Amino acid sequence: MVRDHLAVDPDAGAILASALTTTQDGDASLVGPLLDQIARPIGTVLADGAYDGEPVYRAVAAHSPDAQGIIPPRSTAVPSATTENAPSQRDRHIQMSAERGRLGWQRAVQYGRRSLGEVAMMRYKQLIGRSLRARSLPAQKVEAAVGCKVMNIRTRLGMPATSKVA
Repeated sequence: MVRDHLAVDPDAGAILASALTTTQDGDASLVGPLLDQIARPIGTVLADGAYDGEPVYRAVAAHSPDAQGIIPPRSTAVPSATTENAPSQRDRHIQMSAERGRLGWQRAVQYGRRSLGEVAMMRYKQLIGRSLRARSLPAQKVEAAVGCKVMNIRTRLGMPATSKVA
């Protein structure tokens, strides 16, 4: 069983990087390899709680020192030992979440923008299907990369214009 991980530009809907892994690989371990595929600096990393942890924030900072990581801290998250003197981004998220609650934190950091990445994943799955046809992992990686390329071409051709109906 394999899983595909995508790095998406939420504003453009384009796939910036992808990694196909077996289910034994943890989500957080893929942040560095995904970021390595992106040549330009990034401003924000939006991810779900599976990516919570200092190693992810370190990988983001190594790629783009000024990037902001927006990852919800786990309910059991505790601040680091340096939180009093030099709080990390994660420490600030833990503190804000404790002060404002989960929804208050989400509003403050605009966590809702992550849904744009989820929409891109949905479009990707609609394009290539929920499972890959190739049988070997190397062939599946090629199939997934082709799917990403095709999706980016379709995205550049134009996205549908939507508007809210009152």
